[in-house]
Amino acid sequence: MQFVKIEDLKPGMRIARPIYSKKGVLLFERDSKLNENGIDSIKNFGLIGLFVLEPAEPAPPMTQADIDFERFQTVNSFAIQDELAGMLGNKITKLPSIVADITKNYGNLDKKINFVQSLRTKEDYVYRHSLNVAMLCALIGHKFGLRLDEMNETITSAIVHDIGRLQAPQELQDKEDRTVADEEALEQYQSRGFKILEDMFTATPNIKRIAAQSLNILQRFRNGEGKATMKIVEGAKVMVVAEYFDTMTAMRFGAKPESELDVIRDMQNAPDTFDPRAVQSLINAVNILSEGISVVLSTGDTALILQENPKNILRPMVLCFRDNSIMNLADTYMYGDIEVADVMKTLDNRYVMDTATLDAHSDRIEGQV
Repeated sequence: MQFVKIEDLKPGMRIARPIYSKKGVLLFERDSKLNENGIDSIKNFGLIGLFVLEPAEPAPPMTQADIDFERFQTVNSFAIQDELAGMLGNKITKLPSIVADITKNYGNLDKKINFVQSLRTKEDYVYRHSLNVAMLCALIGHKFGLRLDEMNETITSAIVHDIGRLQAPQELQDKEDRTVADEEALEQYQSRGFKILEDMFTATPNIKRIAAQSLNILQRFRNGEGKATMKIVEGAKVMVVAEYFDTMTAMRFGAKPESELDVIRDMQNAPDTFDPRAVQSLINAVNILSEGISVVLSTGDTALILQENPKNILRPMVLCFRDNSIMNLADTYMYGDIEVADVMKTLDNRYVMDTATLDAHSDRIEGQV
């Protein structure tokens, strides 16, 4: 699977993610083959790009939960669009119900989910990003142990944190090849938007505080300024991780999405910015390196993950393709510093659960647990 910018789409490419209408109606099924008319229709949607399958790659399996997840993203991003537009007119209508819906669906899960990045247009980028950050805050916050009031404040802050960016000139919002100066200008608009949050949420000041602290922490990280000096509220610790993870793994202006594993590794290597407990909560909530994924090891060998390692995501139990040996990378005495370097991206390493291999080696796996 690869990300292709909209102008680079060609007939014959197959869609890896379904495309829904504003009302959640399926318009293009995954694995649909593009033709000229289909490409023209998709361009009219204003999408930045699509995730497409490689020529010989089968469509990855999707559960009903995955389908429901994508539909939830589509419908609620438009709900957030309407709500933020109302807030710019000093009116809140459905925000509490949107927060409650996100909490109900993603703030109480005891199992990991596949967090599938949504397709985005220039027009809906802020809304889809805000929704994803809110959903991630719910997932992380549950594992992190946020109280219900903290959870509500954090999810609300995630939904509204970018409202100031909507007041930036349209040409700046739509600009694809943004410079550092462009990003700084957008962040200035974002900061000005915090006054809206301060005025509209006087009874819950943490909503503005979480948004402002998260922006400050990430600005210091990008500028190499080190650890923030203020006392960080719990919700901001969660939101910084959610914000960075979605920003870096989603389709974005002027850059390709980064791999989830690389983003996790970046956060683990910067504990002064990204609270280690919040990063671990993300790992505990979202499938990153699941059983059946093919990976590249730090030695250059390729392998299949047989069993996750809950204590260290980079050191699972794997089946090495080179000699069919099982390696429990958690055993540092035997395997030293060998770890997973990345998820494999070539045609021979597609994201498909090899159940036959897992079954064939089940006795050996159980014997090493």
